[in-house]
Amino acid sequence: MTDKKIIPMTDDIEIPPRRPLTLRDVSEASGVSEMTVSRVLRNRGDVSAATREKVLKAAKTLGYVPNKIAGSLASSRVNLVAVIIPSLSNMVFPEVMTGISEVLDDTPLQPVVGVTNYLPEKEEEVLFEMLSWRPSGVIIAGLEHSDASRAMLAAASVPVVEIMDVDGQPVDAMVGISHRRAGREMARAIVKSGYENIGFLGTKMPLDHRARKRFEGFTEALAKEGLEVMDQEFYSGGSALAKGREMTQTILERSPDIDFLYYSNDMIGAGGLLYCLDNGIDVPGDLGLAGFNGVELLQGLPRKLATMDSGRLEIGRKAAEIIAGRIDGSIETESQTVELTPKLEPGDTLRRWKR
Repeated sequence: MTDKKIIPMTDDIEIPPRRPLTLRDVSEASGVSEMTVSRVLRNRGDVSAATREKVLKAAKTLGYVPNKIAGSLASSRVNLVAVIIPSLSNMVFPEVMTGISEVLDDTPLQPVVGVTNYLPEKEEEVLFEMLSWRPSGVIIAGLEHSDASRAMLAAASVPVVEIMDVDGQPVDAMVGISHRRAGREMARAIVKSGYENIGFLGTKMPLDHRARKRFEGFTEALAKEGLEVMDQEFYSGGSALAKGREMTQTILERSPDIDFLYYSNDMIGAGGLLYCLDNGIDVPGDLGLAGFNGVELLQGLPRKLATMDSGRLEIGRKAAEIIAGRIDGSIETESQTVELTPKLEPGDTLRRWKR
């Protein structure tokens, strides 16, 4: 069969777009068989230096780029690692990505990011699309997934590492901290400092599972001390300084006897701190504050917010090490848990209460 003749463009007919180059084009340009071209471009098989040079010159002249997806169908794998996270605006995940990249930079593997916006249905869509490219591994935030997502992960036949959390059962491997433990340790530190009238400010938790677990651990530890959360304020949307200011004003006006505010993340906690400083509230004398995550950007605040470092960089590194190790065979264990220890940083907003 001969190629169809291209018809010049008229008022009614457009020239069809140029088709992708194929092995046949390189074969015809170099004068060797398609099989030989394939061996040269894949660097496999015995091919003479002269033939190799001829093929590579033809490919370069044509601008041919091998289709690695098509070329990998036999092995059903490409050198991509699917990294699925809930947000790029949340300052937690860029540091996780840094840890992943640091490890994968020393391997043939490349991370490819998908964002779910904390929505289970979006996670299903992202996971379906990314698995269709047959990645070599998957790193995905959280342990809670829809039945469809969990089934896809289980059937992926590649290493899967769920990150940020170890309070649950993983599909394969998991790397993170216990958020319930983090909540308990923060509660103990607050009580030890002498605070008793405690408020909580955070995200609406049905979809923020890790915040929910911290809150559960927090209230559990308070209960053991005979205390409970006096008041709560919740919000939806990004973790913003403005939202932290607004929430802090609302809860303090509603419950003026509060002497400590525990925020579900550092960004709203920083907004709360700025509100207190702007309004002459004595921190930590009259009011103590604490957040969560240990976000480095907030080091420049007038006061250092008490927080808990969740080990984000190390989480990224450990997850990538598991993926890389499984692929190169240096790690044989299929199911494993790496639990990191959250580190309390008292900062300038958590002090012993002076009666």
